[in-house]
Amino acid sequence: MSRFNAAITGIAAYVPEATLTNADLEKMVDTNDEWITSRTGIKKRHILKEKGKATSDMAAEAVKELLRKTNTHADEVELVICATVTPDMSFPDTANTISYKVGMKNAYGFDLSAACSGFLFALTTGAKFIESGTHKKVIVIGADMMSSIVDYTDRTTCVIFGDAAGAVLLEPDTDGHGVIDSVLKADGVGGKYLNRKGGGSKNPISQYVIDNKMQYLYQDGRPVFKAAVNGMTTAVKEVMDRNDLSPEDINWVVPHQANMRIINAVADFMDFPRERVMKNIEKYGNTTAATLPLCLRDYEDQLKKGDNLILTAFGGGFTWGATLLKWGY
Repeated sequence: MSRFNAAITGIAAYVPEATLTNADLEKMVDTNDEWITSRTGIKKRHILKEKGKATSDMAAEAVKELLRKTNTHADEVELVICATVTPDMSFPDTANTISYKVGMKNAYGFDLSAACSGFLFALTTGAKFIESGTHKKVIVIGADMMSSIVDYTDRTTCVIFGDAAGAVLLEPDTDGHGVIDSVLKADGVGGKYLNRKGGGSKNPISQYVIDNKMQYLYQDGRPVFKAAVNGMTTAVKEVMDRNDLSPEDINWVVPHQANMRIINAVADFMDFPRERVMKNIEKYGNTTAATLPLCLRDYEDQLKKGDNLILTAFGGGFTWGATLLKWGY
């Protein structure tokens, strides 16, 4: 029996229309364009402002576009995995809400939470269902409405994050395309540096939580920066070593869009030419689980069938990893 790889056969994304520029932020907190740009590389981010809209609404738009582009009927989809840290609600899970909104009546789904590494973890998880031979069409989503958990009086975090959703279709491939190998890691020691303390079972929403702004994202930037560079570079090196690859064998590196300095540090440490490193952080900011599929969507017309890609990410917890992918179309 032929071994199935899980190949990406389509990519789509959605970003809200409203934008929050560095000039806008200058009016909200003590910051300026030069400070933001030099430290993050971000010029603007997209924000979901429509009343009553949530993460599932962005993801549903991305999935609708994905189905259209791949000529896939909603009833053909068997499984939906949504990577997010901003679910619409604690339950029901956002994946099933997305399936309902898109009309994927034959699909079951679940959410996966690994912060900014979420899409990478979800992609590997979805690939296993294809590789097993039990599923033929799996949709993997990375979506986050970070504006719902950002404190817009905190200049250290509000300049970083934006809202977006991205989705890919995974299908069986017997020609060697698709997910080839993954290195996924986690270390709970990082939880104290990047977290959201309020809203879970440890600190349910209360007046105390609200008064202390525990419902918002918290980040201690310096240790996160150091751990992100180390984690992403070591994961990329491990997946390359395991597959006997050199930088010349890799067509594209697709890094999590957390910070331009982190992206450049990873590229330089691994001796990858910067022109072969996908970057769009200046347009969207850090959209957490959506950054990797958003990059793939933006660079789709530059990708060729058979290209070797390495996807890498780092997120709160800490979580990190790298995936070797051979582009399928």
